Amino acid sequence: MDRESSSDEEEDGQTLIDQNERPETKSPKPSTFHIDDGDNEFNDRIGNSRRLSPPRFRFSKRFIFAIFLPLLTIIVYFTTDIGSLFQTHFSNIKFDSSVTRLRESELRALYLLRQQQLGLLKLWNHSFMVETDSNYHPHPNSTVVNNVNSTTNFSNLSPALNDVFPPLSSFEFIEDFKAAMLKQISLNKQIQEVLLSTHQSGNSFDLEDNVTDLSLGGSASLDRCRRVDQKFSERKTIKWKPRLNKYLFAVCVSGQMSNHLICLEKHMFFAALLNRILVIPSSRVDFQFNRVLDIDHINKCIGRKVVVTFEEFSEAKKKRLHIDKFICYFSLPQLCFMDDERVKKLKSSLGISMNKLEPAWVEDVKKPTKKTMQDVMGKFSFNDDVIAIGDVFFADVEQDLVMQPGGPLAHKCKTLIEPSRLIMLTAQRFVQTFLGDRFIALHFRRHGFLKFCNAKTPSCFFPIPQAANCIGRVVERANTPVIYLSTDAAESETRLLQSLVVLNGKSVPLVKRPARNSAEKWDALLYRHGLEGDPQVEAMLDKTICAMSTVFIGSSGSTFTDDILRLRKDWGSASLCDEYLCRGELPNFIADNE
Repeated sequence: MDRESSSDEEEDGQTLIDQNERPETKSPKPSTFHIDDGDNEFNDRIGNSRRLSPPRFRFSKRFIFAIFLPLLTIIVYFTTDIGSLFQTHFSNIKFDSSVTRLRESELRALYLLRQQQLGLLKLWNHSFMVETDSNYHPHPNSTVVNNVNSTTNFSNLSPALNDVFPPLSSFEFIEDFKAAMLKQISLNKQIQEVLLSTHQSGNSFDLEDNVTDLSLGGSASLDRCRRVDQKFSERKTIKWKPRLNKYLFAVCVSGQMSNHLICLEKHMFFAALLNRILVIPSSRVDFQFNRVLDIDHINKCIGRKVVVTFEEFSEAKKKRLHIDKFICYFSLPQLCFMDDERVKKLKSSLGISMNKLEPAWVEDVKKPTKKTMQDVMGKFSFNDDVIAIGDVFFADVEQDLVMQPGGPLAHKCKTLIEPSRLIMLTAQRFVQTFLGDRFIALHFRRHGFLKFCNAKTPSCFFPIPQAANCIGRVVERANTPVIYLSTDAAESETRLLQSLVVLNGKSVPLVKRPARNSAEKWDALLYRHGLEGDPQVEAMLDKTICAMSTVFIGSSGSTFTDDILRLRKDWGSASLCDEYLCRGELPNFIADNE
């Protein structure tokens, strides 16, 4: 570039010199195209002679640029594929992205295929286990544990336990099989969607049209833990029509609140058979039932006055409190299952007088015999105004009738004995705050249960790791995200249990009722009515929450669990997945007795 500029300046300088040497001649305007003098001369228009020379062409930079730029553009346009030049880089990026997506889809599909394989293998092994159990019939008085640690036969289980949770049946296996197959079909569909997702292009491809989706009919909505059809329309009942001023004085002395509630329920059945009004025990000798139960609810459901409080009974009798006949249902180990101290307490605390306790028959609390309604009416039908029959918690009278959903009495409600309205509302608010519509409830009885269970055959006290495995299986079956924990266990036990209850590598939270916090309003009703901190109210609140759960896991041998099962059955909330903890298994380690 510098050389070309210097040459142009020299030429311009030479032109100026020539013009100075010929001042008399006006030089024509310099032209870009110029012909110099040569050896031959000629006379121009003004008479100057010139020597003709071969022509020389000089081109300026602007001229060269103006000529060659369009020419270069034309050459490049016709010889180069501009589109491919700019598209190559982006197509490579798109290709690399497609390869990455394809690899990710393949890995995801392989993972799902692995899960499907494990699920089918588990189902295959389970079918062999069921076949082994169905072909094995041990001696009826033996307890055998097979290779998967499940008990084949328990002859010493209580009748109530076998009625509520019978041994695994072919129906349950079929339900498990259907649920497992539905899960595998769902996994197969996921695999198809994953593999086909890499081939999607704009709106021209619809995954749903290319995924194999065989019609499952009603099975597509199969819920393994659906609610049990209680068949309320087939319930057999008796009417409760008490005679005027004829009373049955309830006496319950066995165990804690749950035992007393069961005793009270059986007293209601006896009162209906004997056509008497039931007198609820006084808080001076029993629990304060009016804090946990809605007494008026019972009368409203029956449609007449069938139960009265002790205070109402006292007012009706005009302070003349006397039990005309005290005929004991149980005679062993003590009459009416009451010692002398209990009898004295009834007299001194309530100011009530009574005749001598008499046995109706020989009946042992430890070995109750089955009785019929006719047996009861034949032994306890009297014309006296006030009678008592003692504690009937262990009485075995018309169990099929008593244990049916809704109970044996005709009424217009779901159940007669249920939590008070305040407790019901508090339970609902707790569920809305902490749990939601789907949750498992676990009654994990531990305090004092080790010795109690080990005295039984089989034992019902499970090591925490084994219990966690059992809970995990129910969680997987129920597909629920959270567990409500009702327990009297120590913090060390609940922490270990929480760390071991895992589903798909994730910990399943165990939720307990928190301590009173003024910032939380779910328990405000109890606080405002002075029920906060009452242990019986809190126990009934626990029962209510458990009874509202999607699935319930109870503790075998616990009347607390039995009362929850009664509520679930009566309310229609019982599930096919409800069970006692580790049903069908023995503890994998049992300590020696003292």
